[in-house]
Amino acid sequence: MKNLLLSLLILFTLNTFSFAQKSAKALYVEIGGPGLASINYDMRFKKEEAGLGFRVGVGGYSLKYDFSGSKESVLFLPVGLNYLLGKDQKHYFELGVGYTYVDQKSSNNYNYNGDFTSSFGNLTFGYRIAPANGGFFFKAEITPVFGKGFFIPYYGGVGFGYKF
Repeated sequence: MKNLLLSLLILFTLNTFSFAQKSAKALYVEIGGPGLASINYDMRFKKEEAGLGFRVGVGGYSLKYDFSGSKESVLFLPVGLNYLLGKDQKHYFELGVGYTYVDQKSSNNYNYNGDFTSSFGNLTFGYRIAPANGGFFFKAEITPVFGKGFFIPYYGGVGFGYKF
């Protein structure tokens, strides 16, 4: 798993530097979706917004229950490929496929350790506003998620950010 994450980081870095001057990019916060509550970077492989691109993000949460001494934190690392369809250089239909790595840590006063790591796949069917010259970015999506022994077809998310 660490090799996969390192490979994705290297790929992300090389793509960012090699396409830095000519590709469309966006930075956004997403609620729901494959990262639950995440900060994401999206980049096109060409200068045009329409076409193939990728996303990478980090999300999760951390809670402490004072009354019981329990603590819980979950880290989500969503990555994926997406394809945008559109002709007016602002409104797009998004199709995507992705993978999310999950790392959960939990404990309480009874020394119970509920740590685990997991992963799940996802699909994306959504709407995106991304102006050609940059500016406000918005997306809304249906994101079916699936993994070992489960499938949730009606999951979704919304994202807000800036396209540059």
